[in-house]
Amino acid sequence: MGLVGTQKPHAVLVPYPAQGHVNPLMRLAKLLHSRGFHITFVNTEFNHNRLIKSNGPESVEGLPDFKFETIPDGMPPSTRDATQDVPQLCYSTRKNCLVPFKELLGKLNSSSDIPPVTCIISDGVMSFGVKAGEDMGIPEVQFWTASACSFMGYLHYRELIKRGIFPFKDDTYNTDGTLDSPIDWIPGMRDIRFRDLPSFFRTTDPNDIMFDFMGEEAHNCLNASAIIFNTFDALEREVLEGFISKFNYPNIYTIGPLSLLGRHVLESQVMSLNSSLWKPDSDCLKWLDQKERDSVVYVNYGSVTTMTNQHFKEFAWGLANSKQPFLWIVRPDIVQGDSAMLPKAFLEETKDRGLLTSWCAQDEVLAHPAIGAFLTHCGWNSTIESICGGVPVICWPFFADQQTNCRYSCVEWEIGMEINNDVKREEVEELVREMMKGEKGKKMRSKAKEWKNKAEELLMLGDHPMITLINLSRRLFIMKRSNKPWKILFLLLIYYK
Repeated sequence: MGLVGTQKPHAVLVPYPAQGHVNPLMRLAKLLHSRGFHITFVNTEFNHNRLIKSNGPESVEGLPDFKFETIPDGMPPSTRDATQDVPQLCYSTRKNCLVPFKELLGKLNSSSDIPPVTCIISDGVMSFGVKAGEDMGIPEVQFWTASACSFMGYLHYRELIKRGIFPFKDDTYNTDGTLDSPIDWIPGMRDIRFRDLPSFFRTTDPNDIMFDFMGEEAHNCLNASAIIFNTFDALEREVLEGFISKFNYPNIYTIGPLSLLGRHVLESQVMSLNSSLWKPDSDCLKWLDQKERDSVVYVNYGSVTTMTNQHFKEFAWGLANSKQPFLWIVRPDIVQGDSAMLPKAFLEETKDRGLLTSWCAQDEVLAHPAIGAFLTHCGWNSTIESICGGVPVICWPFFADQQTNCRYSCVEWEIGMEINNDVKREEVEELVREMMKGEKGKKMRSKAKEWKNKAEELLMLGDHPMITLINLSRRLFIMKRSNKPWKILFLLLIYYK
């Protein structure tokens, strides 16, 4: 191993095996690589094979200092090109991933061709990374890839048990007004209701996998050296301050928005590395080039959300009846238990103003000047990318953190409107028209652009926390490489506050 190799800090990143988690970890990996880190990016074997199917075998060959590795997820073998069953996957990763991950770390550290591992950055819901770091003496950082406000919600799942709220006694909580009851015991979250908490507590099953998994994984983050978020202080300041005050855990860091920080990634081969588990359609950007500014509704429900065939058709006819141009991402598995088939009458009605495709580079689409609104499931990547694009949102939250993100988008950040869960075409038509042509939509578009400007100010000033941290880490690593260099990312994350 040459001198250059010994001077590189080595970060191992391990995302939860779903598209919405892989993307931000990959963005962070590229940013670290651009500042001199050796990177090992760890996918599950299932997702590794999906990457090959989507982008070809060259997509996982990596670079001399950016390598892809795999661990098994413990799930039954499958060739399905879709996100695995989420509850089963959560149960399996928690039970099965620690041992193979530690074996991988041991293999990396025994190699003479690469630097020793200096830190682990694991997804906030892959807390076996914390345990592996403790067992092997490697500093570990948790990356909570969802919003800080949702993290705060999950941290109070234990309180729902303590107060006798979870589990619900029967299903009447859905209709008797319980979910509209206000909550005044979560610091930093003003005027929220039960329906605004992450949705996994909405069950009568005391052994619900997702309730236990998400609540406990959030608490497990507190065992890490630090927690990082893909957000920025101005956007979620109150909840971040509330978290620090209640849990006495100061080592939290806002390192986003990562989609904007990507501008700091130097042009190199690493830019060609693609983390998309579906093959993106680049032609949609050419289609957008032909449209007027703020004229197109972008519709995408993310990588996991599914819906009934009836709701699918209601969205379709609502878009058609709005008479607005639209770009609609229709995954093959978007309809529950069926293929996504649209009526011929809809296709005929919208052929001159609508474009349908199966996947796209969403951050590029939301940054396109033709996009005037985003009809979204309110996943965090979609929300923060929409803010970075200055695009207001029409929200149809599905599950998990999406209800919390919806509430903040509509109330705290004033950039969104919500569609009823039982979607009807008339409501879709009305909200799309209002967002694109009405006064409310105009105000929300203006507010979204204000948030975009606040995010960009961090970069224009040149003192974004993540850039400062990475540059500091390089200097600290060089100075301390003869004295426990494995501490470098920990130093990186505690130095700046």
